[in-house]
Amino acid sequence: MSGSGRAVKTAPAREIDWAAVRLVVFDVDGTLYRQWLLRLLMAIELLAHVLRCRDGRTLRVLRCYRSIRERMAEEERVDFSPALVAETASACAVPEAEVRAIVAEWIERRPLRYLATCRYPGIGALFEALRRNGTSIGVLSDYRAAAKLRALGLTADHVVCAEDDGVGVLKPHPKGLLMLMEAAGATPDATVVIGDRPQRDGLAARRAGARALIRSARPIDGWQTFARFEGAPFLPLLVG
Repeated sequence: MSGSGRAVKTAPAREIDWAAVRLVVFDVDGTLYRQWLLRLLMAIELLAHVLRCRDGRTLRVLRCYRSIRERMAEEERVDFSPALVAETASACAVPEAEVRAIVAEWIERRPLRYLATCRYPGIGALFEALRRNGTSIGVLSDYRAAAKLRALGLTADHVVCAEDDGVGVLKPHPKGLLMLMEAAGATPDATVVIGDRPQRDGLAARRAGARALIRSARPIDGWQTFARFEGAPFLPLLVG
C-alpha cells in the first residue's frame, strides 16, 4: 500500500526468458553502485576543500553544471556538451576552461577511489552469470564510464556514453541504446536495460523497444522493479 492507503500499481513481473536475451545493458551511476553513499563521501571531501580553500566557487560550479545537465536531458539537447560547459561558465562567471577542470577533477577523477566501496553486492556474480549464458554485456551512461568500470572491477563487451562521437544526447533519448544494440547485433526484443531511473533509463528502453528493469527498494507505478542483484528476476541466471 502507498502512503495514501491506495495500492501501488506495478508493471506485471513477467518472467524473463534469459536464454532468449542477447544483450543486457546496464546504467552505471546508481545502478552498479550506491550513489547515495558516493555522494555522501564526495560531499565530505568537497566540504573539506571549501573550508580549506575558503572558496565556494567549486561547489557553485558543480551545482550549476549538474542542474543544467538535467535540464538538457529533459530537453534532449543534441550536441549538449559544449553548450553545457558554456552555460555553466556564464552562470557562474568563470572561464570555460575552469569549468572543464572542475568537472574533470570532481566528477570524473576524485570519485573513482570510492567506487569499489560503493559497489552493489551481487553485481560481479551477475556479470559472470551473463557471460556463462552467452549474453553480451553493454553499458550506457550519461557520463564517461570506462574508468568507473575499471574502478568497480567490471568489464563490459560494449560501452557507450552520451558524450561519445555519434551520440551527443543524454537519456531518455534512445540513440545510445540503439547504437549498443547495433554493436551487439541484438534486436529490441532480445535486449534488457537495467537502470535506476525510470524517466531516464526506463524511457530510453521503451523508446528503443527494449525491456526495462528498474532497481528500486519500492514498487514504481508502471515499471518492473527489483531490489537486489542476488534476487528475482536474476535467480534463473545465478543458479543455472
